[in-house]
Amino acid sequence: MRRRAGVAPGRAAGVSYRGRGQAGPHASGPGPVRLRRPAPPSRPSQEPRAMTSAPPAARPPSGSRHRRRQVVAALVLVAALVGGTFALTLDGSRDRERERAEQTATEASAGPEERDEALLRLARREKGDPMAVGDVDAPVVMIEYSDFQCPYCGRFARETKPALLREQVEEGVLRIEWRNFPLFGEESERAALAAWAAGQQGKFWEFHDLAYAEPRKRNSGAFSEKAVVDMAEKAGVGDLEQFREDLGGAEGRAALERDQQEGSGLGVSSTPAFLVNGEPILGAQPGSTFTEAVEAAEADARSNSEAAGPDAEDGAK
Repeated sequence: MRRRAGVAPGRAAGVSYRGRGQAGPHASGPGPVRLRRPAPPSRPSQEPRAMTSAPPAARPPSGSRHRRRQVVAALVLVAALVGGTFALTLDGSRDRERERAEQTATEASAGPEERDEALLRLARREKGDPMAVGDVDAPVVMIEYSDFQCPYCGRFARETKPALLREQVEEGVLRIEWRNFPLFGEESERAALAAWAAGQQGKFWEFHDLAYAEPRKRNSGAFSEKAVVDMAEKAGVGDLEQFREDLGGAEGRAALERDQQEGSGLGVSSTPAFLVNGEPILGAQPGSTFTEAVEAAEADARSNSEAAGPDAEDGAK
């Protein structure tokens, strides 16, 4: 029986960007609240709304949980004050906005430990998740919010992700969980739904690799309905009729909405955006930025596991 993705409101409140890597200009989404950036460089003329890669910031110490708690605490409060209006409204539902605001206010009243854990709980760690790669009990989970038409998401997929897969996912240290976060209109949304539909037949990552195989001009037909069916066939999707049904079905829409609500609940308004065990990274940063973040998160996870005693050690292996 096929697992049905539920629709859940965003759980964690807004996260200010104080993580690794100096963030550059981003491909903006519709949300009025954005992750704050330190001293962004000038926007390049050829991609005025897209994010450029920037050099990594100095590596923070591995014991970064206290700093992250302070960051999250501050932004949870800010999010509560704005009443959750930063979240994307997919259907114009005021009731849903009110629910998000109430959730945000609840988290704002929680202590720093609870807020820190709220970010860590965004990692779903679902066995058999077709849109995740890596051990389900890996000590580090990196959540990626991306758009298949985002050029810098493509850069990350082609230039940075392969090394992470080879050096850290295959070694059992890192798990990567994908979240669809389309920003650029109809073709971005169709690509997201198509990737999900391919995943229902175990071909999400094959579709992902084909979608990002080369730079593509946005909204130029690269992700038309015919194009995504052809791409699915090349990715090895066997039942194209089922693929078409999933592409237009309610289950895929619900899964997409779940991802979007999660990202917008965090304040994500541009892609790519990442959480590495709750530590935010914005943009197609150099590979060293991700490597250092994963290594620090692994050390932190193992240290916390040892402090908690032998019963917790299995979760950090």
